[in-house]
Amino acid sequence: MYRFLLTPRWWGINVFVLLAIPFCVFMGSWQLSRFEDRVQDHRDAGEQAAAAKTDPARPLAELLPVDKETSGKQTTATGRYGKQLLVPGRELDDKRGFYVLTLLRTGDGKALPVVRGWLPGDADPSKAPAAPTGEVTVTGALQASETPGSNGVPAAGGLPAGQTGAISSAALVNLVPYDVYDAWVTLAKADPAMKAVPAAAPADTGLDLKAFQNLGYTGEWFVFAGFVVFMWFRLIRREVEFAQDAELGLVEDDGEDTAPDTADNTKVSA
Repeated sequence: MYRFLLTPRWWGINVFVLLAIPFCVFMGSWQLSRFEDRVQDHRDAGEQAAAAKTDPARPLAELLPVDKETSGKQTTATGRYGKQLLVPGRELDDKRGFYVLTLLRTGDGKALPVVRGWLPGDADPSKAPAAPTGEVTVTGALQASETPGSNGVPAAGGLPAGQTGAISSAALVNLVPYDVYDAWVTLAKADPAMKAVPAAAPADTGLDLKAFQNLGYTGEWFVFAGFVVFMWFRLIRREVEFAQDAELGLVEDDGEDTAPDTADNTKVSA
C-alpha cells in the first residue's frame, strides 16, 4: 500500500521534508540563542551599571575607546570649558527638555563633550547656566557616541545655531573648531539648577524590539517545522485513501468513464 513512497514524485517530496525539518529546527535554535544572548547582555549591562556607581573613577585615557565593557564607567577628565551647545528633544522623568552640552578642552588639545545637566522645556540658551571658568576636573559616566535615529536619538536636521541633534564626534566636528573625542561624559552630579542625566545602557544590550523579534522568529521556525511534518502526513494519508478507493472501485479510470456515457447518450437520442 505504501509502495507509492518509492515513486520519483514521492522521492522528491521525501527529500524536501528531510532537508526542510532540520533547517527549520536549526534556524529556530539560532534565533533562540540570539534572544538568550540579548537577555544575558541585558543582565550584564544591569550589573555593570550597578558596579559603575561604586567603582572608583578612572582617568579618561584608560577607558578609551568606549565599548560594552567601558560604557557607563565613571571617569575623570581635567581641562577648561569651551563652546556650549544645546541638545533638544531629550526626555527625563517622562518630561521633554534638553541637555546642556559643554566641550571640555583637555591638555592634549582635544575636546570632551560633557553633558552638564538637563532642563525642561524647549531648548533656550538663556535658560542654560554658564559653564564654570578656569580649570576644572569633571567626574561622570563615560558614554559612546550617539547614532541619529536609534536609542531615542532624534534624526531630524536643520537645527538652529548652537544646537546639535546627536552627541557624537561626527556631529560636533562641524560645530566646534577643535578635535573631539569619540565619546562623551554625563556628570554624576549636575551643575546647579539642572538635573543630572543618567548613563544610558550600551547599544544592543537591552530587551528591545529586536530581542523580542528574535523570540518571535524562534516560534515561527518551529511552527514551520511542524507544518512540514503535518503536510507530509496529510499527503500520505490522501494517497493511501485514494489507493483504497481505487481498490474498492470507487475511483474509475477516465477511459472507462467515456464508454458508458456515450452509450447512455445514444439511447437518449434514439
